[in-house]
Amino acid sequence: MNLKKHMVEKPWGRTDIPSAFGDMGGRRIGEVWFEGDESSPFPILIKWLFTSEKLSIQVHPNDAQALARGQASGKEECWFVVGAEPGAVLGIGTTKPLTPTELRAASESGEIEDLMDWKPVEAGDFFYIPAGTVHAIGAGITLVEVQQYADITYRLYDYGRPRALHLDDGVEVANAEPYADARSGNVDAGPLIIDSSYFHMRHVTDAAQLSEIPTEAKLALIPVEGEVFVDGEPAAAGDCLIFKALPNIAFGSGAQLLVAW
Repeated sequence: MNLKKHMVEKPWGRTDIPSAFGDMGGRRIGEVWFEGDESSPFPILIKWLFTSEKLSIQVHPNDAQALARGQASGKEECWFVVGAEPGAVLGIGTTKPLTPTELRAASESGEIEDLMDWKPVEAGDFFYIPAGTVHAIGAGITLVEVQQYADITYRLYDYGRPRALHLDDGVEVANAEPYADARSGNVDAGPLIIDSSYFHMRHVTDAAQLSEIPTEAKLALIPVEGEVFVDGEPAAAGDCLIFKALPNIAFGSGAQLLVAW
């Protein structure tokens, strides 16, 4: 089943996302969410993000912190960079450890922008973002985000945009420290292998690599480059297909596929 696309307007979004994602109607689209039927939702949330400006500096709670605040779950996520303009960066972690008092003061003054670890990125980079990681996505980036099925974000700083901040909650749940998660890299240097308590994710470019994928798991297939053929039917960027078991997949020239379960 090809999941439905839900367009989400954002102040930092773009008006030039590929037509394969649907009619934007002149809107500034920042996110495209893939949604299953309400009767049978896919247990993880998959999005494409398209940025023309920096996103807010933000943080997500873990499960225990979210439950204490009346939410169903926390939010851990993984980013896969599909495209990046020259000079594009992701902010992941801070350049030095900050106490809660220091994090609040830096967020209130705007100094937090200079304390973020802004990492230059290119296509093929990936990062797992544990709950509590202070982070921000920069301008000029197209990426796929795979995450816990939760929409819970605490903004620490938003560059003066007229949107609410969540300093009390954000400071309380944040681990403001340098990023050190080993689940990061570039697929040209080594395989994307994401295993967490919440989801698994692989980057696949040929049929031989499918042997690492469970054959009897409920899977999401996310083409990111070129064309793949799933049980003989073509699929490309803009599609997100779910299956109860691994289907037959053939790869066109240069095709890249993300598989999540």
